[in-house]
Amino acid sequence: MEVATELLISLILVGILLLISKFYDFLDLGGLLAALTVGLLISLLGHWTWLIVLMSFLIMSSVVTKWRYEEKSLLSVEESNEGKRGWKNVLANGGGASLIAIINYLLGGHDYAYAAFCACVAVASSDTLASEIGSLDPRTRIITTLAAVPAGTNGGMSPTGTVAAFYGGLIVAIISTLLGALNGDSNPPFFLFLCITVIGWLGCQLDSLLGALFENRGYLGKHSVNFISTIAGAIAAVWAIQFFL
Repeated sequence: MEVATELLISLILVGILLLISKFYDFLDLGGLLAALTVGLLISLLGHWTWLIVLMSFLIMSSVVTKWRYEEKSLLSVEESNEGKRGWKNVLANGGGASLIAIINYLLGGHDYAYAAFCACVAVASSDTLASEIGSLDPRTRIITTLAAVPAGTNGGMSPTGTVAAFYGGLIVAIISTLLGALNGDSNPPFFLFLCITVIGWLGCQLDSLLGALFENRGYLGKHSVNFISTIAGAIAAVWAIQFFL
């Protein structure tokens, strides 16, 4: 595909992302500007298929954030700003993916980049679905001691949230594997699918662990925990490729 065509596709996709986010109130103004920056970096320095992976996460996470929002509000576990995500949230979940796109460009394209990017997004997806869906499950226990805690507690895990976390990684893995054929990804499709699914779920557990150990004690904020977890997912994907392939 010619460079001009790929550039046009990238710009169209970024425009679609912003329109959907604005129309459905997924993002506030700061979030829209951050999404514009992240979208351009990922599509232009990575590939337009990368942006579709990220868009699937953004749309999915925004839908579950607004799902049963009134009930979440009554329990004080809702996302602030009426469920609209801001720039901090966009960068916390998309900042690591943007860094991978930049590194990929500086290295002139790398065989590990796409898998690392998708793993990064899968962790963000898994954690968001676990938080937004699991926050309504009263059977919540802290990951470190398994003691019962109120729903929505940092580091808390519930049966519903754990299953949601699996599907969050699974959906990103399916989309990533299908799009891998379009961007020339060199990893075996089944390996990529399995790698992204597993790392997405494990990354969510790491996020919970960091939340219990550091966020609850004030050493890290929510967005810092999200960012670290997504970066860890990317590193895990690179390690898996080196170890198993």
